[in-house]
Amino acid sequence: MPDGRGRAALSPPIRDCLSGPAPRATGFIVTIYGDVAEPRGGTLWMGTLIETCADHGISESLARTAVSRLVASGRLIGEKVGRRSYYRLTDPAGAEFRQAARLFYEPPEPAQGWLFALGEVALPEDLSSVAWARIAPDVALAPDRADVTRPAGALIEGTPSGDLRAFAAAHWNLDPVADAYRTFLRRFVRVASALHPHDLPEGAACLALRLKLVHAYRHCVLADPRLPADALPRDWPGEAARRLFAETYLALAPAADAHVGVAFHDADGTLPAETPDTRARLESLNAGLDRAE
Repeated sequence: MPDGRGRAALSPPIRDCLSGPAPRATGFIVTIYGDVAEPRGGTLWMGTLIETCADHGISESLARTAVSRLVASGRLIGEKVGRRSYYRLTDPAGAEFRQAARLFYEPPEPAQGWLFALGEVALPEDLSSVAWARIAPDVALAPDRADVTRPAGALIEGTPSGDLRAFAAAHWNLDPVADAYRTFLRRFVRVASALHPHDLPEGAACLALRLKLVHAYRHCVLADPRLPADALPRDWPGEAARRLFAETYLALAPAADAHVGVAFHDADGTLPAETPDTRARLESLNAGLDRAE
């Protein structure tokens, strides 16, 4: 855990968050690449990964094993320069990470109704797969959004009959998603309340907090079918979680990105603190907050 004092000792909520249980190495390295590397070219030095993982309680051996697994699964590709090893996102992984980034950082796109897929077609296996539910052997249904992949076969637009909330509860497993959002809210509302603009922790601690924030939020969002509001329970916590994520991310970003600009390396040297892509993420988060007001 980075000591991260800044001008004052870490407050208990921040200290508790930073000293929490170590995440699983493979998933956490995916988070590092998605939050830090992808908008800065997609490559990291292995030493940077080891140091960052160590701040979160992940040993060097676990970090190396996780990177090997990501290489074997086709998500990373390695390159040796002298005695140093660098790993970059493969093209398919980069495309997947950019698709995920739109879910995390851009304002949510409202569904334009519902889409029915007819026939025993194979449903998508990408990030939009959670949006699809098989409601009969030869009928599948998803919210009609641009980011939802269309399966092959006949497609029609329409609306399920009857009580939409009851229908959605019967065909999508929403309870675990709601529980994940509520756990996220309980954990990070305390962190957000402890972040004061003129007395933030140092950059290493801000980046560590941001990585934990993104890692936890990622697990919620990637499981969320993002159904229309009239199909969700009235106490659905997704919007509150999105707002907390945006506000906390924006508060941490200046110090976190400045730390990236001095401590993270690829084969060309130190990564830039900011890029057009990192600025676009912040602008999208701000736009989402403005839209919600």
